[in-house]
Amino acid sequence: MTHYPNLQILAFVGLSGSGKTTAVEHFTHKGFPKVYFGGIIYQAMEQAGIAKGEENEHTFRVDIRKREGEDFIVKRIIRQVNDLAESGQHRIIADGLYSWPEYLALKHAFPGQVSVVAVTAPKAKRYHWLENRPSRPQTHEITTERDRHEIEDIQKGGPIAAADYFVMNNGSFDHLYEQLEAVAHDVGFTE
Repeated sequence: MTHYPNLQILAFVGLSGSGKTTAVEHFTHKGFPKVYFGGIIYQAMEQAGIAKGEENEHTFRVDIRKREGEDFIVKRIIRQVNDLAESGQHRIIADGLYSWPEYLALKHAFPGQVSVVAVTAPKAKRYHWLENRPSRPQTHEITTERDRHEIEDIQKGGPIAAADYFVMNNGSFDHLYEQLEAVAHDVGFTE
């Protein structure tokens, strides 16, 4: 564990369709670098020659965690954060924190420097948005199963419940952005 002075990490967590990507893009469009939990899975799938897709991703996430441990993804994320910090980056976005073990590992690796932000949205809105999104739309059945998997199998409920901040995405971008800016200001991520 290396301590980097003035390092602040905003780690976003939320169920599928809650608005995590929108929240993350709010900061990455401002030039803040990000580490992407899902990207670790996509990279490993590509290396294994497995095509993207909801069913393949679900199966692969479960299998790789069984083979390489529950902390497989977060170990790589911690390495990426360390690389960014060593290159002089002091404000980093962590996109898509998934599990309780990942939450604990990230908090342990960077004590006092990680603020977990849970992005929440009403279930009906999340399902509607996912059914109508232009990229990788999901049916009601797929979203229901994904929610079950993320809560029961991956333990995503823990990081959501233990988040340092909660942001309600009710459909208004302006309201979402105001909340995000208030969180960033409160933790010293932005001035």
